[in-house]
Amino acid sequence: MAVATVRPGAARPPQPSLARGLVILGSTGSIGVNTLKVVALHPGRFRVVALTGNTQVERLYEQCQQFQPELAAMMDERAAEELERKLRAAGSGVRVVAGIPGLCEAALLPSAQIVMAAIVGAAGLAPTLGAVRAGRRVLLANKESLVMLGTLMMDEAAKFSAEILPIDSEHNAVFQCLPTGTRLLESCGVRRILLTCSGGPFRTWTLPQIEGATPDEACAHPNWRMGRKISVDSATLMNKGLEVIEACHLFRATADMVDVVIHPQSVVHSLVEYRDGSMLAQLGNPDMRTPIAHALGWPERIDSGVAGLDLAAIGRFDFEQPDSDRFPCLALAYGACRRGGTAPAVLNAANEIAVEAFLAGQIGFTTIARVIESVLSSVPVEDSISVETVLQYDAMARTEARELVAHKGKRVS
Repeated sequence: MAVATVRPGAARPPQPSLARGLVILGSTGSIGVNTLKVVALHPGRFRVVALTGNTQVERLYEQCQQFQPELAAMMDERAAEELERKLRAAGSGVRVVAGIPGLCEAALLPSAQIVMAAIVGAAGLAPTLGAVRAGRRVLLANKESLVMLGTLMMDEAAKFSAEILPIDSEHNAVFQCLPTGTRLLESCGVRRILLTCSGGPFRTWTLPQIEGATPDEACAHPNWRMGRKISVDSATLMNKGLEVIEACHLFRATADMVDVVIHPQSVVHSLVEYRDGSMLAQLGNPDMRTPIAHALGWPERIDSGVAGLDLAAIGRFDFEQPDSDRFPCLALAYGACRRGGTAPAVLNAANEIAVEAFLAGQIGFTTIARVIESVLSSVPVEDSISVETVLQYDAMARTEARELVAHKGKRVS
């Protein structure tokens, strides 16, 4: 990984003048909200300089009133106009911008030292890459940035001396189980990475039951509180498939070095197996404030507000292999990872359209995988990667997926 090698010093609260400028891309989502909760525990350590959202005007308005950033950006232009009116009426001096250019402006503020990249989907690609090229410390919760542009993103991080620290609980757990500053796994004796997942709400359902699953049932995650899109990805196991691709880029691993294991308790967040047979695991309550606090404070440990584990109360840890017949999205992600090039971007784009259609009631739950498989089969793969190429294939995949959705899955049944 492109991270510093400095060791933790004595933990002491910094003076207010030394507070680190923080930008939160996606502050109205669950990761952004939890980031602000951690920041509020550490007055004087961080200074929020920019907040961004999509359409949730009221939530971003309240965040601006509490943290008084320099800049607020909204992806939706009408929402930005409404936010600006509310802030002006309140006498706030927060400047408001809109669209992808506004998100990029927020990521590139001169006062920003840390950028939390928490925008879900391809919309977070440009501002995240911009933050990397600006040499920021990037706390990466936008997995699409690595799924779509992983090789370029990591190369740019090395080129511009940016630090990329993972926020996904699984990747953050792997990072904590590796020697400080590790990038090449084989150099420190790592045999494989094991990413854990809860199995989602349908872990024990039969295939006929899964076929009739509703959006509300798919979003009823047993352990984590997440947005609806990510919740559906967890239910299909596509979220874990995207994390496999992400792990390969973050840790310079091959797909064969990354395994997925179902762990219903969601307490063991991931494991690293070493050449000598040893396994190291990171454990914690299923609360995103833990990896957020780890990355915000790294290399120090700071309070996250999360309670410690009661191992006696947990009582047991269960592990099982995922069932590829009931959850084919995981195998599709592994295939795209091994193929490389633009295949992961096509996978991601098709998944976004299919999940959107499922949540809108246009297709059934199991049709999500069939749409993705069909798009992967019909859209060619380009091996050379650039931002322009990836966006081109992303658009092609979305067009194809929308056409399939319009036929309500009949072409992919």
